[in-house]
Amino acid sequence: MAELLIGGERTAAKSGEEIPVVNPANEETLESVPKAGPEDVDAAVAAAKAAFEEWSRTDADERASLMREGIARIKGEQKELARLLVQENGKPFAEAMGEISHFLHGMSYYADLASKIQGSYTELPSALGRSYGMVIKRPVGVCAAITPFNFPLTLLGTKIGPALAAGNTVVAKPAETTPLATLRVAQLMQEAGLPAGVLNVVTGGAEAGEALAGHPGVRRVAFTGSTGVGRRIMELAGPQFKRVTVELGGSDPVIICPDADVESAVRGVTIGRFFNAGQACLAAKRVYVFEEVYDQFMESLLKRVARYELGDGLEKAEKPKVRMGPMHTDRYRQQISDQLQDAVDKGAKVACGGGFPDGRGYFFEPTVVEDAPHGSRLATEEVFGPVLPVWRVSGMDEAIRLANDSPYGLGSSIWTQNVKWVHRAAQEIEAGMTWVNQLHYGYDELPFGGVKQSGIGREHGQEAIEYYVESKAVVVGGLD
Repeated sequence: MAELLIGGERTAAKSGEEIPVVNPANEETLESVPKAGPEDVDAAVAAAKAAFEEWSRTDADERASLMREGIARIKGEQKELARLLVQENGKPFAEAMGEISHFLHGMSYYADLASKIQGSYTELPSALGRSYGMVIKRPVGVCAAITPFNFPLTLLGTKIGPALAAGNTVVAKPAETTPLATLRVAQLMQEAGLPAGVLNVVTGGAEAGEALAGHPGVRRVAFTGSTGVGRRIMELAGPQFKRVTVELGGSDPVIICPDADVESAVRGVTIGRFFNAGQACLAAKRVYVFEEVYDQFMESLLKRVARYELGDGLEKAEKPKVRMGPMHTDRYRQQISDQLQDAVDKGAKVACGGGFPDGRGYFFEPTVVEDAPHGSRLATEEVFGPVLPVWRVSGMDEAIRLANDSPYGLGSSIWTQNVKWVHRAAQEIEAGMTWVNQLHYGYDELPFGGVKQSGIGREHGQEAIEYYVESKAVVVGGLD
């Protein structure tokens, strides 16, 4: 059985209870992990708080050096970590390797920023005597990093990277179904020299997550997950005025214009929708195609989707096939099946896919849908699986209107060479990000987050550091 990591020690949950970790490709139990409760969270927060006193005073270059030692140790085991990700999450091996590369890049980015956190200096009016002011940046304290199942390591890195660089300590709580890679990464960082208690990991379900988000010893909460759970996190953290960011669900619109490189757009949409079996908040989820190129787009799209082959992520797919793994749980698979059925009942046409293949594993065929009513669940809800609805639009006004007809606002994209249309998309689409002629991808160098029900706050970029520091004003007088 895997164990919690608290204060540098590996330990079982105080209750003695365990949670099975199931491989979604074959429905077999891989391992079990402790089911942490409030007492375990108390212990982890206490360990992080004790470690904070020394870690927050550690020289920035030394913090960066220790982070890089951990990064190197993780890089040395990336293939083993990728296999672990495949088994607990279900994604293909190549995608798991890509996730670890993204994690390593992000952690390196923040290690580089550790010594570049800047304050300011200003001359002050002399009414009370000659003086000057400074703004200094101080770490906030113990931070909670609560991550979902779909990208366990990438989303861990976006939280612990800026937290550690800024001098904070962390208690991480991975999804109860994908804790193994997170536990291993934390162990590797500690083995590389990260002081005990700086990074702690508790495993478990909602009880542990709620205890962590509401814990009085936690000053910063970073959460990625569903909108419903994000709302609950804010309810728990709000009364204590914690620093909170929540990156939540999305229903990203994609606009395909008449002058688009249609083949490039199809490739971007296909990868953007069916990567990780469609289980991504940031993904192409609603496609609006100008009628002039609709038929060409659909013909190419269906050919490309036909190349996908369902299977275990550790098995290599033969070209020209593309491997797509299972959905993470049967519950998620049933949810998108219900969303699809709702659209069909209201008149939508399934152009391909739509079924459960025979055999074990939580597989769902890659699916393309036409003519779904915009009031159907495929348009109004987040679709967290491999189902792609496509609509025909008459022009840019209709495309933007429909793109904004959603409670979500995470990502968006437009495929065109027309600078006026690019400008309209950038200015008018209600989303935290807009890509032009590119796949939806969260770059570590740019702020990442949503508007509306897709969350508040930003991760990635230099902006993320600001959520892990407090700006303190200092006045120095007595200079006469």
